[in-house]
Amino acid sequence: MARFLYILLAILLFGVLIAIHEFGHFITAKLLGVKVNEFSIGMGPAVWQSRKKLDEPWDHEEKTLYSLRLFPIGGYCAMEGEDEDTGDPRAFSRQAGWKKVIILCAGSFMNFVLGLVMTVALFLGISQARVPVITQFAGGFQHQGADGLMVGDRIVEVDGHGIWLYADVQTYLSRNDGQGVDLVVERDGKRITLSDFPMGRYDYEFEGGKYHGFGLIFGQVEELSIPERIGQGFAQTIDFVRVVWMSLGDLITGKVAVSEVSGVIGVVDVVSEVGAGSETVALGIQNVFYFMALIAVNLAVMNLLPIPALDGGRIFFVLLNGIIYGVSRRRIPEKYEGYVHAGAFVVLLALMAVVALHDVWNIFA
Repeated sequence: MARFLYILLAILLFGVLIAIHEFGHFITAKLLGVKVNEFSIGMGPAVWQSRKKLDEPWDHEEKTLYSLRLFPIGGYCAMEGEDEDTGDPRAFSRQAGWKKVIILCAGSFMNFVLGLVMTVALFLGISQARVPVITQFAGGFQHQGADGLMVGDRIVEVDGHGIWLYADVQTYLSRNDGQGVDLVVERDGKRITLSDFPMGRYDYEFEGGKYHGFGLIFGQVEELSIPERIGQGFAQTIDFVRVVWMSLGDLITGKVAVSEVSGVIGVVDVVSEVGAGSETVALGIQNVFYFMALIAVNLAVMNLLPIPALDGGRIFFVLLNGIIYGVSRRRIPEKYEGYVHAGAFVVLLALMAVVALHDVWNIFA
C-alpha cells in the first residue's frame, strides 16, 4: 500500500513538473504579447473550462481558454501560430527572434527554479553537514604525508571539478580510471595541487573490519546557519546540472549503455521504491522530493538540447534563421522546419515507447 501511495505521489509530481514548464511558456507569451489559445492543467477530457482574459493591462483583448483536465499528468500551452504563419500579427511565428527565445527558454527556466526551490527547502531542514575534510586514513593507505595527503586537508577540486559538497568527493573520485587523479587540497590556508595522484579503490582496514574504497575518512561535521543551508541547496542544484551533463557524456561515449536509460515508468518505479524503503514516512517523502528536484533540473537541461521537437531544437532554428537572414535576407520556409520537428517528434515518441516497454520489462523481470 505504501509503495502505491509513493507511486501516486511521483506521478502527481511529474504532472507538476510539466505543468510548471508550460506555465513558463504561458506567462512569458502573455507578457510579450503573443496570443495564447489555450492553457491547460492536466490532460484528457476537460473537467472545467473558462474563456477569459486576465485582468491585467498586458493581457490583450483575445480571450484564452483556461482548462482543468481529468488526468493530472502535465498540461500544455497552445500558442497561435506555433508551427505555421496563421496571418495573426500576434502569432508566435510572427514574433521577433528574441521574443521567441525568451518564450522557449521560459519552460526550462521554470523547471530549474522549481528544482532549486525544492532543494533549498530540503536543505533548510538540515542543521549540520559533513564536510570534505580528511579526518583520518584507513589502515594501509600509503599516500599520506607532506608530498601526499594529510589529516586536515580539505578537498577543493577533483580532476578540475569543484568540490562544493562532501558528496562531490565520492562522485568524482568514482569516475577516475585508477591511473591517477588531479587533486587540489587546501592545507594551512594554502592550495596544493597533487597531479596524477593514485586514488583507486582498494581493500583497507577500518574499525576492525575490511573497507573497500579510497582510504579517506571524512568524519568532520559542521553546524549550518540558515544562509549556509541555502548556499548548500544552491550548490546541490548546480551539482544536479553537472550530473546531467556527465550522464549525457557517458551515454555519448558509451560508458553507460543505452539499455540503462530509464523513462518515466522506470523513474516512477525507482522513486516509489526509494520512498517505500525509507525508515519513516517523513524521510520517504523527503527522498521522493529530492529525486523529483533532480528530475526537474534534468528536464530543464535536456529540454534545451538542440534536438528538433524540443524547445532547444526550436531555439536552434530561431538562431539559425537569424544568421541566414543576416547573410542572405532569407529564412528557412516554416513548412520545412515543421517537417523536421514533426519527424523528430515521431522518432521521440517511438524512443519513449521503446524505453517504456523496457522499463515495464525490468519491473516485472
